[in-house]
Amino acid sequence: MLKRILLLLIAIQFTNCKTQTEFDKAKNSNNKEISSPNIILIMADDQGWGDTGYNGHPYLKTPNLDDMAASGAQFNRFYAASAVCSPTRGSVMTGRHPLRYGICYANCGHIKPEEITLAEMVKEKGYTTGHFGKWHLGTLTQDRLDANRGGKKENDAYYAPPWEHGFDECFVTESKVPTWNPMLIPPKDSDEIRPSMEQGKPYGTLYWTGPDEIETKNLEGDDSRVIMDRVIPFIEKSTKNKQPFLSIIWFHTPHLPVLAGEDYKEKYANLSNDQQHYYGVITALDEQVGRLRNKLKELGIAENTLICYTSDNGPEGKYVSGRTQGITKGLKGRKRSLYEGGIRVPSIMEWPKKINPGTKVEAPCFTSDYFTTVAKILDVDINKYKRPYDGIDILPFATGETVLRKESLVFNIKKQIAVMQGDYKLYSADNGKTFELYNIKEDASEKYNIADRESKKLNEMIEQWKTWKVSKIESEAGNDYQ
Repeated sequence: MLKRILLLLIAIQFTNCKTQTEFDKAKNSNNKEISSPNIILIMADDQGWGDTGYNGHPYLKTPNLDDMAASGAQFNRFYAASAVCSPTRGSVMTGRHPLRYGICYANCGHIKPEEITLAEMVKEKGYTTGHFGKWHLGTLTQDRLDANRGGKKENDAYYAPPWEHGFDECFVTESKVPTWNPMLIPPKDSDEIRPSMEQGKPYGTLYWTGPDEIETKNLEGDDSRVIMDRVIPFIEKSTKNKQPFLSIIWFHTPHLPVLAGEDYKEKYANLSNDQQHYYGVITALDEQVGRLRNKLKELGIAENTLICYTSDNGPEGKYVSGRTQGITKGLKGRKRSLYEGGIRVPSIMEWPKKINPGTKVEAPCFTSDYFTTVAKILDVDINKYKRPYDGIDILPFATGETVLRKESLVFNIKKQIAVMQGDYKLYSADNGKTFELYNIKEDASEKYNIADRESKKLNEMIEQWKTWKVSKIESEAGNDYQ
């Protein structure tokens, strides 16, 4: 009897060991899956803080972005790293302020070979990479005229295509294109159409897929759909090959020239023609976001795919001026301004496996944070790159692990300076000769300059600016690459 009991105890112990081993294997497998999520970074072009349905727009229909915000984390104080296109895109690609490597404005500078891009970083972890849509971080050709700078000998130094910066697949333009029939010159009332440009002729900005490779097929209709038609096969192929992927999708919408198809205009038939076009192109973009999310579910990879959505800066121009119908929801300033309306942008982070639905993030975050966040997820120690980074890991804000941000956000474009620390914002329009101070939590519209009232906080943030400026000058000198 005793022998039987001993044998039974041994059997139970063996079974428990086996079960524990299987559990550990499953746990390790799950950890591996968590550490290698698919990553999709989506960016609109000139979409204002108020230009979404979920943020209370009175007319605009964005059901897919609304659902994405409800299903994940909505960042209520998220900022583009600059008030114009190219510098913000550079911040996403490197995690560093673009003035560190010479991208001072739109069509200024390029991604330097010495910079380590997001694509290059994730490839260290076995990812396949794709870039789709607008590039605007350098020219794509040295052999023929293209877009703003491509093919002009004086601009050869700015040749910096995505396929030379870590991307396996590309479908990209150097800069803007019309939002409908992107290869053709649209009607002049689409805005930003010069008198010499003839409707229906080639627009002059091409889609490139590689060195000397120009795409000529399937380029008609809505530009956001044209882009997504290239994204979907990339994701399908990556999934079939069981390879994690990074897909960067930078839509041209709603940047001028703005032109919507008739089906999208009809959704806003009771509004002005300009509103029909502007709202129509954003709804068309939203439709493609929905198409993407549905494809992820169909492929069974939605649960472990991180999707981030944002815009590169605030809305263009003056509200109710032609096709520039974007709104800031009462925030001061627009594109090109470091006041809130020029840099606060829509932002959503969705990752069903990690982020709870309905999460709201109030901490200030910005596009420079994406690089560091991805590095942390993939367990990449960016200290090995031996250079200063301006972003931090913001996933803990989305998961609710933390709510307060200690690190400051620093902005600099031309003569404008801004520093954000918690609820406070420092602003200068004259390169630091004079400063304004605002409490953004209490005064999001920046109506009340409290610099005189809170001189201690003012001086503290000025010192932060001076420290960052010294670091930036060191970077500009090339010392980060030694």
